Amino acid sequence: MTIIQNKSFGGERPLFGIKDTRLENVTITDGESGIKCCQNIEADGCRFIGKYPWWHVDGSLITNCYFEVGSRSAIWYSNNMTMRNCTIDAPKLFREMKDLTLENVIINDADETFWNIDGLRIKNVTLHDGTYPFMYCRNVYVDGLKSDSKYVFQYCKNVEIHNAHIVTKDSFWECENVTIYDSTIDGEYLAWHSKNVRLVNCHIAGEQPLCYAEGLVIENSSFDVACDRAFEDSNVQATIKGHITEIKNPRTGHISADSIGKITYDEFAKAPHDCVIEEKKI
Repeated sequence: MTIIQNKSFGGERPLFGIKDTRLENVTITDGESGIKCCQNIEADGCRFIGKYPWWHVDGSLITNCYFEVGSRSAIWYSNNMTMRNCTIDAPKLFREMKDLTLENVIINDADETFWNIDGLRIKNVTLHDGTYPFMYCRNVYVDGLKSDSKYVFQYCKNVEIHNAHIVTKDSFWECENVTIYDSTIDGEYLAWHSKNVRLVNCHIAGEQPLCYAEGLVIENSSFDVACDRAFEDSNVQATIKGHITEIKNPRTGHISADSIGKITYDEFAKAPHDCVIEEKKI
Protein backbone atom coordinates (compact mmCIF):
# COMPACT_ATOMS: atom_id res chain seq x y z
CA MET A 1 0.00 0.00 0.00
CA THR A 2 1.29 3.44 -0.97
CA ILE A 3 1.53 5.90 1.95
CA ILE A 4 1.07 9.66 1.56
CA GLN A 5 1.92 11.69 4.66
CA ASN A 6 1.80 15.30 5.80
CA LYS A 7 0.66 16.86 2.52
CA SER A 8 -2.12 19.15 1.30
CA PHE A 9 -4.09 18.78 -1.92
CA GLY A 10 -6.44 21.34 -3.44
CA GLY A 11 -8.14 22.24 -6.67
CA GLU A 12 -10.14 19.88 -8.84
CA ARG A 13 -9.80 16.08 -8.36
CA PRO A 14 -6.22 16.06 -7.04
CA LEU A 15 -6.31 12.37 -6.02
CA PHE A 16 -8.64 11.05 -8.71
CA GLY A 17 -8.42 7.31 -9.37
CA ILE A 18 -5.81 6.34 -6.75
CA LYS A 19 -5.77 2.76 -5.46
CA ASP A 20 -4.32 0.89 -2.49
CA THR A 21 -3.28 4.10 -0.74
CA ARG A 22 -3.08 5.23 2.90
CA LEU A 23 -3.34 8.93 3.71
CA GLU A 24 -1.81 10.09 6.99
CA ASN A 25 -2.18 13.68 8.22
CA VAL A 26 -3.33 14.81 4.79
CA THR A 27 -5.49 17.90 4.19
CA ILE A 28 -7.92 18.20 1.28
CA THR A 29 -8.22 21.96 0.95
CA ASP A 30 -10.65 24.20 -0.94
CA GLY A 31 -11.78 22.74 -4.21
CA GLU A 32 -14.00 19.85 -5.29
CA SER A 33 -13.85 16.06 -5.51
CA GLY A 34 -10.47 15.60 -3.85
CA ILE A 35 -10.75 11.79 -3.67
CA LYS A 36 -12.93 10.31 -6.40
CA CYS A 37 -13.31 7.02 -8.27
CA CYS A 38 -10.78 5.30 -6.02
CA GLN A 39 -10.31 1.82 -4.52
CA ASN A 40 -8.96 0.53 -1.22
CA ILE A 41 -8.21 3.85 0.50
CA GLU A 42 -7.34 4.52 4.15
CA ALA A 43 -7.30 7.93 5.80
CA ASP A 44 -6.06 8.63 9.34
CA GLY A 45 -5.74 11.99 11.03
CA CYS A 46 -6.84 13.80 7.88
CA ARG A 47 -8.79 17.05 7.43
CA PHE A 48 -11.39 17.66 4.72
CA ILE A 49 -12.24 21.25 3.82
CA GLY A 50 -13.50 21.42 0.23
CA LYS A 51 -16.77 20.12 -1.24
CA TYR A 52 -17.49 16.50 -2.25
CA PRO A 53 -14.12 15.11 -1.10
CA TRP A 54 -14.94 11.37 -1.10
CA TRP A 55 -17.15 10.05 -3.93
CA HIS A 56 -17.23 6.69 -5.72
CA VAL A 57 -14.66 5.04 -3.45
CA ASP A 58 -14.91 1.25 -3.11
CA GLY A 59 -13.38 -0.12 0.07
CA SER A 60 -12.24 2.48 2.61
CA LEU A 61 -11.27 3.02 6.23
CA ILE A 62 -11.49 6.51 7.74
CA THR A 63 -10.18 7.06 11.28
CA ASN A 64 -9.51 10.09 13.48
CA CYS A 65 -10.50 12.51 10.74
CA TYR A 66 -12.32 15.84 10.70
CA PHE A 67 -14.80 17.06 8.07
CA GLU A 68 -15.19 20.85 8.14
CA VAL A 69 -18.45 22.67 7.41
CA GLY A 70 -17.41 23.32 3.82
CA SER A 71 -16.99 19.63 3.02
CA ARG A 72 -20.72 19.24 2.48
CA SER A 73 -22.00 16.17 0.66
CA ALA A 74 -18.62 14.67 1.46
CA ILE A 75 -19.20 10.94 1.08
CA TRP A 76 -21.57 9.58 -1.59
CA TYR A 77 -21.67 6.45 -3.75
CA SER A 78 -18.92 4.77 -1.73
CA ASN A 79 -19.41 1.11 -0.75
CA ASN A 80 -17.74 -1.03 1.92
CA MET A 81 -16.70 1.79 4.22
CA THR A 82 -15.76 1.87 7.91
CA MET A 83 -15.41 5.14 9.82
CA ARG A 84 -14.18 5.38 13.42
CA ASN A 85 -13.45 8.20 15.87
CA CYS A 86 -14.30 11.06 13.54
CA THR A 87 -16.03 14.44 13.89
CA ILE A 88 -18.21 15.81 11.10
CA ASP A 89 -19.44 19.42 10.96
CA ALA A 90 -20.75 19.24 7.40
CA PRO A 91 -24.29 18.31 6.26
CA LYS A 92 -25.52 15.76 3.73
CA LEU A 93 -22.99 12.99 4.24
CA PHE A 94 -23.44 9.34 3.30
CA ARG A 95 -25.77 8.89 0.32
CA GLU A 96 -26.51 5.99 -2.01
CA MET A 97 -24.14 3.53 -0.34
CA LYS A 98 -23.86 -0.14 0.63
CA ASP A 99 -22.20 -1.63 3.71
CA LEU A 100 -21.34 1.37 5.86
CA THR A 101 -20.10 1.08 9.48
CA LEU A 102 -19.66 3.99 11.90
CA GLU A 103 -18.23 3.78 15.41
CA ASN A 104 -17.63 6.65 17.84
CA VAL A 105 -18.59 9.35 15.35
CA ILE A 106 -20.06 12.79 16.09
CA ILE A 107 -22.09 14.52 13.37
CA ASN A 108 -22.87 18.12 14.32
CA ASP A 109 -25.04 18.95 11.29
CA ALA A 110 -26.98 15.81 10.41
CA ASP A 111 -29.12 17.48 7.78
CA GLU A 112 -30.09 14.94 5.10
CA THR A 113 -27.45 12.51 6.32
CA PHE A 114 -27.60 8.72 5.70
CA TRP A 115 -29.94 8.66 2.70
CA ASN A 116 -30.60 5.40 0.91
CA ILE A 117 -27.97 3.28 2.67
CA ASP A 118 -28.27 -0.50 2.35
CA GLY A 119 -26.38 -2.23 5.17
CA LEU A 120 -25.73 0.40 7.85
CA ARG A 121 -24.13 -0.43 11.22
CA ILE A 122 -23.79 2.24 13.91
CA LYS A 123 -22.14 2.09 17.34
CA ASN A 124 -21.93 5.07 19.68
CA VAL A 125 -22.90 7.78 17.20
CA THR A 126 -24.21 11.27 18.00
CA LEU A 127 -26.37 13.30 15.60
CA HIS A 128 -27.14 16.96 16.15
CA ASP A 129 -29.46 19.31 14.26
CA GLY A 130 -30.65 18.82 10.70
CA THR A 131 -33.62 17.04 9.17
CA TYR A 132 -34.42 13.62 7.70
CA PRO A 133 -31.38 11.53 8.62
CA PHE A 134 -31.62 7.83 7.71
CA MET A 135 -34.29 8.33 5.04
CA TYR A 136 -34.85 5.24 2.84
CA CYS A 137 -32.21 3.19 4.68
CA ARG A 138 -32.41 -0.62 4.69
CA ASN A 139 -30.86 -3.35 6.81
CA VAL A 140 -29.77 -1.12 9.69
CA TYR A 141 -28.27 -2.12 13.06
CA VAL A 142 -27.74 0.49 15.79
CA ASP A 143 -26.17 0.10 19.23
CA GLY A 144 -25.77 3.46 20.91
CA LEU A 145 -27.32 6.52 19.25
CA LYS A 146 -27.97 10.02 20.59
CA SER A 147 -29.91 12.28 18.27
CA ASP A 148 -31.84 15.55 18.39
CA SER A 149 -32.29 15.74 14.61
CA LYS A 150 -35.80 16.06 13.21
CA TYR A 151 -37.73 13.42 11.25
CA VAL A 152 -35.32 10.53 11.78
CA PHE A 153 -35.79 7.08 10.22
CA GLN A 154 -38.47 7.71 7.63
CA TYR A 155 -39.27 5.12 4.92
CA CYS A 156 -36.79 2.63 6.39
CA LYS A 157 -36.91 -1.18 6.27
CA ASN A 158 -35.33 -3.88 8.44
CA VAL A 159 -34.02 -1.80 11.34
CA GLU A 160 -32.79 -2.97 14.76
CA ILE A 161 -31.94 -0.37 17.39
CA HIS A 162 -30.46 -0.75 20.90
CA ASN A 163 -29.63 1.87 23.55
CA ALA A 164 -30.79 4.97 21.71
CA HIS A 165 -31.94 8.33 23.01
CA ILE A 166 -33.81 10.12 20.25
CA VAL A 167 -35.49 13.53 20.63
CA THR A 168 -37.36 14.34 17.44
CA LYS A 169 -40.76 14.37 15.77
CA ASP A 170 -42.37 12.33 12.99
CA SER A 171 -39.83 9.56 13.50
CA PHE A 172 -40.10 6.07 12.01
CA TRP A 173 -42.85 7.15 9.60
CA GLU A 174 -43.87 4.62 6.97
CA CYS A 175 -41.20 2.21 8.22
CA GLU A 176 -41.36 -1.57 7.93
CA ASN A 177 -39.82 -4.25 10.16
CA VAL A 178 -38.35 -2.12 12.95
CA THR A 179 -37.41 -3.36 16.44
CA ILE A 180 -36.23 -0.94 19.13
CA TYR A 181 -34.80 -2.13 22.46
CA ASP A 182 -33.94 -0.29 25.70
CA SER A 183 -34.36 3.17 24.20
CA THR A 184 -36.11 6.49 24.71
CA ILE A 185 -38.05 7.97 21.79
CA ASP A 186 -39.20 11.50 22.61
CA GLY A 187 -41.26 13.26 19.97
CA GLU A 188 -44.78 13.60 18.69
CA TYR A 189 -46.38 11.41 16.01
CA LEU A 190 -44.13 8.40 16.49
CA ALA A 191 -44.24 5.66 13.83
CA TRP A 192 -47.36 6.73 11.99
CA HIS A 193 -48.31 4.60 8.96
CA SER A 194 -45.73 1.96 9.87
CA LYS A 195 -45.74 -1.83 9.51
CA ASN A 196 -44.30 -4.33 11.98
CA VAL A 197 -42.75 -1.94 14.48
CA ARG A 198 -41.84 -3.47 17.86
CA LEU A 199 -40.66 -1.58 20.96
CA VAL A 200 -39.17 -3.55 23.86
CA ASN A 201 -38.28 -2.01 27.24
CA CYS A 202 -38.56 1.49 25.84
CA HIS A 203 -39.84 4.84 27.07
CA ILE A 204 -42.09 6.80 24.71
CA ALA A 205 -42.79 10.53 24.99
CA GLY A 206 -44.72 13.01 22.87
CA GLU A 207 -48.31 13.36 21.79
CA GLN A 208 -50.28 11.05 19.49
CA PRO A 209 -47.80 8.18 19.29
CA LEU A 210 -48.11 5.00 17.26
CA CYS A 211 -51.15 5.75 15.10
CA TYR A 212 -52.24 4.24 11.76
CA ALA A 213 -49.88 1.31 12.33
CA GLU A 214 -50.10 -2.33 11.22
CA GLY A 215 -48.53 -5.14 13.23
CA LEU A 216 -47.52 -2.84 16.10
CA VAL A 217 -46.06 -4.57 19.18
CA ILE A 218 -45.22 -2.86 22.49
CA GLU A 219 -43.51 -4.96 25.20
CA ASN A 220 -42.87 -3.79 28.76
CA SER A 221 -42.58 -0.15 27.71
CA SER A 222 -43.63 3.07 29.43
CA PHE A 223 -45.36 6.22 28.22
CA ASP A 224 -44.86 9.83 29.23
CA VAL A 225 -47.83 11.81 30.50
CA ALA A 226 -47.92 13.81 27.23
CA CYS A 227 -48.76 10.68 25.23
CA ASP A 228 -52.42 11.36 24.50
CA ARG A 229 -54.54 9.80 21.73
CA ALA A 230 -52.23 6.80 21.40
CA PHE A 231 -52.82 3.95 18.93
CA GLU A 232 -55.49 5.65 16.80
CA ASP A 233 -56.49 3.39 13.87
CA SER A 234 -53.73 0.89 14.78
CA ASN A 235 -53.54 -2.89 14.91
CA VAL A 236 -51.66 -3.29 18.19
CA GLN A 237 -50.48 -5.80 20.78
CA ALA A 238 -49.21 -3.87 23.83
CA THR A 239 -48.13 -4.49 27.42
CA ILE A 240 -47.57 -1.08 29.00
CA LYS A 241 -45.55 -0.53 32.16
CA GLY A 242 -47.09 2.11 34.38
CA HIS A 243 -49.66 4.70 33.34
CA ILE A 244 -50.81 5.81 29.90
CA THR A 245 -52.75 9.07 29.57
CA GLU A 246 -55.13 8.18 26.74
CA ILE A 247 -55.86 5.36 24.31
CA LYS A 248 -57.97 6.45 21.35
CA ASN A 249 -59.75 4.39 18.70
CA PRO A 250 -57.39 1.42 18.30
CA ARG A 251 -58.70 -0.66 15.43
CA THR A 252 -57.94 -4.14 16.71
CA GLY A 253 -55.60 -6.11 18.98
CA HIS A 254 -54.96 -6.22 22.73
CA ILE A 255 -53.68 -3.51 25.11
CA SER A 256 -52.79 -4.09 28.75
CA ALA A 257 -51.56 -1.30 31.05
CA ASP A 258 -50.99 -0.87 34.77
CA SER A 259 -53.31 2.13 34.65
CA ILE A 260 -55.15 4.07 31.97
CA GLY A 261 -56.25 7.68 32.29
CA LYS A 262 -58.79 7.67 29.49
CA ILE A 263 -60.14 5.35 26.81
CA THR A 264 -61.76 7.17 23.89
CA TYR A 265 -63.99 5.48 21.35
CA ASP A 266 -66.01 7.80 19.15
CA GLU A 267 -67.98 7.71 15.92
CA PHE A 268 -64.74 7.80 13.92
CA ALA A 269 -63.43 4.48 15.26
CA LYS A 270 -62.71 2.11 12.38
CA ALA A 271 -63.77 -1.51 11.98
CA PRO A 272 -63.39 -4.10 13.30
CA HIS A 273 -63.40 -1.98 16.47
CA ASP A 274 -62.61 -5.02 18.62
CA CYS A 275 -59.41 -4.16 20.49
CA VAL A 276 -59.38 -5.63 23.99
CA ILE A 277 -58.16 -3.03 26.53
CA GLU A 278 -57.29 -4.10 30.06
CA GLU A 279 -56.24 -2.06 33.08
CA LYS A 280 -54.26 -4.03 35.69
CA LYS A 281 -54.76 -1.46 38.47
CA ILE A 282 -51.68 -2.61 40.38
